[in-house]
Amino acid sequence: MIAIALALIVLPTTSAVAVIGGALVALALLRWHEIALYSAIVAVPFGSWFPISVGAGNLTAVDIAVALLIVLWLARMIVIERGITIHFPPLSLPFALFLFAAMLSITGALSLQFAIKESTKWIEMFAMYVYVANNFDTAKMKRALAVMFLAGFAEAAIGIYQFLFQWGPKGFLLFGSYIRAFGTFEQPNPFAGYLALILPVALGVVIAVFSVQYSVFRKTEHWILNTGYSALAALSLGAMLTAAVMSWSRGAWLGIATGLIVTVIVQSRRAFVLTIIAAFALTFGILLNSINVIPDVIVERFSGVADYLGVFDVRGVKVDDANFAVVERMAHWQAAWGMLHNHPALGVGIGNYAVVYSDYALPRWDDPLGHAHNYYLNVAAETGFIGLAAYAILWLAIFWQSWRALRASRGFWQSVAAGLLGMLVALSAHNVFDNLFVHGMAVQVGIGLGMLAWIEDSAIG
Repeated sequence: MIAIALALIVLPTTSAVAVIGGALVALALLRWHEIALYSAIVAVPFGSWFPISVGAGNLTAVDIAVALLIVLWLARMIVIERGITIHFPPLSLPFALFLFAAMLSITGALSLQFAIKESTKWIEMFAMYVYVANNFDTAKMKRALAVMFLAGFAEAAIGIYQFLFQWGPKGFLLFGSYIRAFGTFEQPNPFAGYLALILPVALGVVIAVFSVQYSVFRKTEHWILNTGYSALAALSLGAMLTAAVMSWSRGAWLGIATGLIVTVIVQSRRAFVLTIIAAFALTFGILLNSINVIPDVIVERFSGVADYLGVFDVRGVKVDDANFAVVERMAHWQAAWGMLHNHPALGVGIGNYAVVYSDYALPRWDDPLGHAHNYYLNVAAETGFIGLAAYAILWLAIFWQSWRALRASRGFWQSVAAGLLGMLVALSAHNVFDNLFVHGMAVQVGIGLGMLAWIEDSAIG
């Protein structure tokens, strides 16, 4: 209070307002530390606007929000509970195993800075997982989902504007009249990948709200609030689907499609049967393409997905505009394989793919692009077979926890658990062609894993 009073007396009006605002935010955070969590959710798509250069990378609002959240949480436990008591949820051991393998790989890393930068992503993901599992209740869960949908809707709106009004670089031009949507992520692929982390969850909420299974949701005394909540989920779902199509990202399309399908089919036998019927209808529609039921540009774009699934030696391929993206990815896959071949046990060091890329780059493919454009190969190249095995164990444990949460819950929360499982499926599918652990998205995944742990632990219907 003394500092605020001095600010009002000494500082100019603008600075005084900033100090007062900062003090109020600090007081609010001390009382409700989960505000930092909601800030982190918003910062995933928008935090990269104000980066702070630190060594080999940038410190973003996501990093600051996560650090602030954990510090405030620990401080409150010390002050109020007179000690730190943390419940470590089921995935803690698999996380620790992978982090240990990552630390081992650092012993052979050329750049310690890049290794620390990449390791920090996984530490933040684990921290958010533990925090959410320890602190959430029904109200906080719904608030976090609402913030997530708002952030997804805002990001999608930016992408839609870019597409319609040609707001972006010339290299993203489509059909001479549109720009591939890229949002705040600088590239269409991570933009659509981010939307894929929210789309299945939004679909799960929409299914829950409008299903007979959760009709009680519409009959409660808070029906106006519930109606607004369901409208937000539906509006966000529609906007994000539209923006994902406008991104023109084939890897994201595949990830989103698999994630949405899984979200639907795991909820009931009836949903599974309806999905099969829909699949047959879609197949029939594709067969009718000869009479132009489906636009040719969409068919051609989907037909190119199969090209990414083949493996070939790029050194014998003539590159043109049609195959450039496929050949470029394969060149980076071959470079990653070369790193693994030379460093089979521990890899070249976590985060060091781009650092050593020049030693493994194929002719005409000098740009490292930051990663191998296949996260599984990227993990293998950077952490060796030991790290790849630890990553596989972690991911199998993640899917096992997701399934347990799905089976333990009922009604609304079962649909949310199905959406979170769909999120993980979408992430896993898209990571075959890219690396989505960028731009703070690891934090988004950690929050989703914490939500699953809370749903399973609460086992509420």
